[in-house]
Amino acid sequence: MARRKADSDRFVSLGFTAIDWIENYLCHGPGDVQGDDLVIDDEMAAFIVKAYRLDPATGRRMVNRAFLSRPKGRAKSELAGALVCFEALGPCRFDGWDAQGDPVGRPQVYPFIRCLATEENQSGNTYDNVTVMLEHLVEHTGDEFPGIDLGRSAQTSSRIFIEGGGEIVPSTSSGAAKDGGKETFAVFDETHLYVLPELKSMHKTVRRNLVKRRAAEPWSLETSTMYAVGEDSVAEATHEYAKAVKAGRVRDGGLLFDHREAPHVEDLHDDAQLLPALKFVYGDAAPWMDLERIASDMREPDTDPADARRYFLNQPGTASAKAFDKAEWKALAQSDFTVPEKEPIVIGFDGAKWKDATGFVATHLETGHQWPLGVWEAPLNKREAEDWEVPEREVDLCLALAFDTWRVVRVYADPPWYEETVARWQGKYGEKVVTEWWTHRDRQMAFALRAYRTAMSAGDLSHDGDEAFARHIANAVKRPARAKDDEGKPMWTIQKDRHDSPRKIDLAMAGCLSWEARRDAVAAGQARPRRKSKMLIMR
Repeated sequence: MARRKADSDRFVSLGFTAIDWIENYLCHGPGDVQGDDLVIDDEMAAFIVKAYRLDPATGRRMVNRAFLSRPKGRAKSELAGALVCFEALGPCRFDGWDAQGDPVGRPQVYPFIRCLATEENQSGNTYDNVTVMLEHLVEHTGDEFPGIDLGRSAQTSSRIFIEGGGEIVPSTSSGAAKDGGKETFAVFDETHLYVLPELKSMHKTVRRNLVKRRAAEPWSLETSTMYAVGEDSVAEATHEYAKAVKAGRVRDGGLLFDHREAPHVEDLHDDAQLLPALKFVYGDAAPWMDLERIASDMREPDTDPADARRYFLNQPGTASAKAFDKAEWKALAQSDFTVPEKEPIVIGFDGAKWKDATGFVATHLETGHQWPLGVWEAPLNKREAEDWEVPEREVDLCLALAFDTWRVVRVYADPPWYEETVARWQGKYGEKVVTEWWTHRDRQMAFALRAYRTAMSAGDLSHDGDEAFARHIANAVKRPARAKDDEGKPMWTIQKDRHDSPRKIDLAMAGCLSWEARRDAVAAGQARPRRKSKMLIMR
């Protein structure tokens, strides 16, 4: 299916050549239509044309890094596999102009292509597509491409060798550093799953290698469905980079960010809203997708609505990622209650010195009543926030006033950026009173948050109704913890909805630390808490 430039403007691309080559030589990968001739729909054709855009003066590639974001089932890995085959065998690099002024391509000199997988001992979806496609190519047009070595079979292939030099390699985090610097093309499949340190390190390592072969004009392709906000995945980082480029905050380093997202659907149970949204987001694939079945699956009782929106509407997941129930928190307010002076209390402290927020939350040992002792927040104006710093003397005075007013039995302080400050407090108030409580310990933090969340549902705590405290509680979103509970179930910690978000959560973290200090104080016999009779709400 040939596609040609419609006019003689300055937009030039080898993408038209890529589409012709793919449709001429390749088949569909694993699935219901495996082995059938591969036809690129117009939506994906447009992506390929943009990905292979050339500088009209030099003929060099203009895209160094491409990101394709589509909903689950949109055959992203199949498209990536087809591009791997084209990069390995096809005329994928500029070799001059024809008589009509269109670019002419040539094969890559020693192509080295890496298909990245997320788990050890797995070849990954992209590589699985590549082996099926190349097996088909060898069977039907092998005389044009002699010497392709898939190993014993496509099913067991672990490395593909190209005659004359060149390889296609599936890699995981442990193998990505090997053969470093040879890459001409790299595919990172489903980067919303790249949340573990080793996967993010793999991504950085391979992308760093791509700058080493200038003549080969290496580039990378990320495919993904939309990410969960706050997981700090590679997909989320790429999206943040794309937004920074669009806003002019950073120079464009050759990024193609191609994202298709469904319009907002207020009610997932309303077909009149959901089905048109699914039809839109699946684009050219909608006619052969079972949209009614997808809608039904999205409504299953055990399906998280946030996950359903991410996977099938390709929208960032936020709603059910909220850590705490805003309405439940509001119902716990007791603004008319004041903790008398000299009563035993505990304090939680969390914050950052620059551009963010810092705060103390106190908890009455007997009743579990919480209130913020002080909070310092960076200005919302980004320019003003750049130069803002927490007034540390005010922080010290706030804590000193608390010690003068009540009997403080424990202070749990998260030390990052405040190591010297916390050490000074320990020297002044005693190491048995002031404790370093590191919130980056996922397992400990996850259990502390579970206890805090349970206390809210059980009505075991109350608070003074402070607006900033309520706002920080409402802003906190879940982040999957690198830990499981005693029954093997996944746990979570909290963070902001994105790393540069103006929506602060420091009082929520301080409130949790304060509650944990109370639990430990009670366990140590430092108080006898008054029990409240309220039904536990299971959520």
